[in-house]
Amino acid sequence: MEAVTEGSWEALPVALSPGVLRALRELGFARMTPVQSATIPLFMNNKDVAAEAVTGSGKTLAFVIPILEILLRREEKLKKMQVGAIIITPTRELAIQIDEVLSHFTKHFPRFSQILLIGGRNPMEDVEKFKEHGGNIIVATPGRLEDLFRRKADGLDLGSCVKSLDVLVLDEADRLLDMGFEASLNAILDFLPKQRRTGLFSATQTQEVENLVRAGLRNPVRISVKEKGVAASNTQKTPTRLENYYMICKADEKFNQLVHFLRQHKQEKHLVFFSTCACVEYYGKALESLIKQVKIMSIHGKMKHKRNKIFTEFRKLPGAFVHRCGRTARIGNVGSALVFLLPMEESYVNFLSINQKCPMQEMKPQTNVLDLLPKLKSMALADRAVFEKGMKAFVSYVQAYAKHECNLIFRLKDLDFASLAKGFALLKMPKMPELRGKCFPDFTPVTVNTDSISFKDKNREKQRQKQLEQQRKDREENGGKKKFIKNKAWSKQKAKREKKKKVTAKRKHEEGSDIEDEDMEELLNDTRLLKRLKKGKISEEEFEKRITSSQSRLKAGTVADLQSEG
Repeated sequence: MEAVTEGSWEALPVALSPGVLRALRELGFARMTPVQSATIPLFMNNKDVAAEAVTGSGKTLAFVIPILEILLRREEKLKKMQVGAIIITPTRELAIQIDEVLSHFTKHFPRFSQILLIGGRNPMEDVEKFKEHGGNIIVATPGRLEDLFRRKADGLDLGSCVKSLDVLVLDEADRLLDMGFEASLNAILDFLPKQRRTGLFSATQTQEVENLVRAGLRNPVRISVKEKGVAASNTQKTPTRLENYYMICKADEKFNQLVHFLRQHKQEKHLVFFSTCACVEYYGKALESLIKQVKIMSIHGKMKHKRNKIFTEFRKLPGAFVHRCGRTARIGNVGSALVFLLPMEESYVNFLSINQKCPMQEMKPQTNVLDLLPKLKSMALADRAVFEKGMKAFVSYVQAYAKHECNLIFRLKDLDFASLAKGFALLKMPKMPELRGKCFPDFTPVTVNTDSISFKDKNREKQRQKQLEQQRKDREENGGKKKFIKNKAWSKQKAKREKKKKVTAKRKHEEGSDIEDEDMEELLNDTRLLKRLKKGKISEEEFEKRITSSQSRLKAGTVADLQSEG
């Protein structure tokens, strides 16, 4: 089903309730967008819907309105602890936005309670809130919702509460899967009744999304809404009123170009995306210092309680690329997006145009741009916190680059590390596996001993000095030699932890079906006994007697395996 045109709300084949129409008037939505006019009638007529539409096309109302209308038409009113609808979305920020939109409607229907279940706060707070107020409509992120399904011991039997479920919505389904929530979604689906209406909304269509459609929807009506004009025949994945630009510049010019651009557009609101959380931390502080009279707010996935507060504050102010640039040009408004590319990455423009249906225009690098990297270096020399943030940001960027999904274009071996280090205003090159054995004649480290750089924060510096003093004492105790602690690169430590987790998970998976926790304890006891036998602390007769009694539950051959491992 394609190319559905917009119309008035009254033109829908199924009449909307007065409360819904009143909320629409209050919000100023006089007419439907194409995705709304295509989806709402089908959803309200008890059809499962799989809708593909560009980001910012009005998908939220396309499922919020049918949810309310379906719940209003229930034969039996929902009780406090009964869940009638669940909306699952990939991020806290999206969940907050949806919850706010929903609240504009539910204020006209006090019979419905709604609850927001997202990370960043204690799960027990959500448990108590649900028990006290209920939640006829749940807006949630997958991780927190899955967690609450397993809180029966805490007095919340959410599995029983959702037996009354009428509607499930999976918003931004492609991002849900890209962000690794497939296991959580499958776990949640197992708790939900099969007799329900399900809506799946996505900006892009992938094989993973198709698999989710088959698993979670029953005979769905597929909707692919295109925007009017020339771009419609091209199945463009971003709003037609969004202008996408790219700028080609070297790694050591990128930050200067960014700051110059932001300074030239101070009166406008911007979202600046970086590839990693560490880059957000570092460049967020840098921009805060270098762009005056502008509110700079940093937000990333590793923030806890601060994240929701910062997002709310920002909103009050005057695949990944497709979704990110789609944050502008919402519902017919005009917006612009600019991506900075290295000279070797220029083929990404054609990739976005052909593969992602995202046309782009070139913006030439700006002239008369101030070089702010010396200032950034000075900040690092004046505060160890800035120095360390810069090092971590560089390491995280290189690691993210190595894992880029378009690795035919973004090749680590082609990266100019010296130019990149200059662009990060590094004082010296960090120790990391990716740089091992490489020389960088074009990068000149500072002559200052970086160990002498102190924290501006007096408490942090006091703690650092305490640690340095302890190291000095350890050296004295070891006859002037430094106590041997293998100092691995930060990136290598992280990689080792991840590898260890995978190995542990694999071992548990392989052993889990054969050996229970109690059996594992017995195996450990047997190993200890074997060591005692080898040291002559117990006789063979005593060993065999004790091993026989403890191993009656284990499979034949376990003792032999232990002895052979000895």
